[in-house]
Amino acid sequence: MKVRTRVARSRFLASVLACAMLSACGGCGGGDPTTPPVTATIPRVVTLNASLSSPWGLAFLPDGRMLVTQKGGTMVVLAADGASVQATVSGLPAVVSDGQGGLLDVALDPDFATDPFVYWTYSEPGTGAEAGLSGTAVARGRLVGSALQDVAVLYRQAPKVSGSGHFGARLAFRGDGTLFVTLGERQKGSPAQDISTTLGKVIRIRRDGTIPSDNPGIPGARPEIWSSGHRNPQGAAIRPGTDELWVDEHGPQGGDELNRIAPGGNHGWPLVSYGCNYGDPVGDSCRIGGGTHAPRFVEPVAFWGPTSIAPAGLVFYTGARFPAWQGNAFMGALAGKALWRVELRGDVEVARERLLGGLGERIRDVEQGPDGFLYLLTDGGKLLQLRD
Repeated sequence: MKVRTRVARSRFLASVLACAMLSACGGCGGGDPTTPPVTATIPRVVTLNASLSSPWGLAFLPDGRMLVTQKGGTMVVLAADGASVQATVSGLPAVVSDGQGGLLDVALDPDFATDPFVYWTYSEPGTGAEAGLSGTAVARGRLVGSALQDVAVLYRQAPKVSGSGHFGARLAFRGDGTLFVTLGERQKGSPAQDISTTLGKVIRIRRDGTIPSDNPGIPGARPEIWSSGHRNPQGAAIRPGTDELWVDEHGPQGGDELNRIAPGGNHGWPLVSYGCNYGDPVGDSCRIGGGTHAPRFVEPVAFWGPTSIAPAGLVFYTGARFPAWQGNAFMGALAGKALWRVELRGDVEVARERLLGGLGERIRDVEQGPDGFLYLLTDGGKLLQLRD
């Protein structure tokens, strides 16, 4: 790792003070921040596998092997070194692999070592009166060898709708074992504000699909709703040392966000955004609803603009391989083809850094491995490892 110069240090301290003054309005997350990165770390990238097919989600098994979902509808088990596919998992339900839909995120039960449940999200086809429609669904099954047994659908987004975009679909387990699920608004916009639906929402359910009694209980809302006003949240993580859910989500033209999710909070979409409606000339003057969310809506901790990065995947780094990155948030970028590092002081962004922009890869997911390295999935079919 390279050490920050004296000039960079002084600029960094100035940025901390500036951001502190902005904390009351939600952070220091402008479109082109001047805050320098805390380090000039140049990570080494190792390609572990280049033969995957549109990988989307990654989870590490206790023995170091990896479960990887592939958008077309398959889940594979990779060897601990990531280089080879050891098995294709059986027992998955049918998915609608169209547009942005398919087999999406995957997560292990917190008690996987004693009861090997695996959870996944996918775009589920409608039947009967909903034939031709689709929606995000959550299922689980016990992984026995390479087969999923006792498979059950735990939750279905309501309602199913037409179209093939904005499924959201990231999973994050809270410390109490309950499960957060991010649900996109399916490119429909206004349903994100309709609390009788779960389009454009974050929900919280128990591991058996039932609804916790201590959810926020928004008046008139479906009881599973934790927050509303989301567009397409494609990254989710619990901040270490807390039970706080953080998500990253896509804006329209600009306005991509990193959010600390407020229980019962409304995050504004489509009434307000730091991005611009499609077709409008991009710039500050076209920000939807004026851009600023507060006080009616929850301000993002950070936002990107005027160019969209299309964030995907989110992790807070807690490993020992990159000491200077402890507690930093890492997000993949699809449109920006990069990995973004965001440093926080409390709930305020104080620095951001664009990494790996030279790879030319759409980074779909980012996870921390048991070895303390960072692992990335790309839409081009690669599993990458970031090393020190």
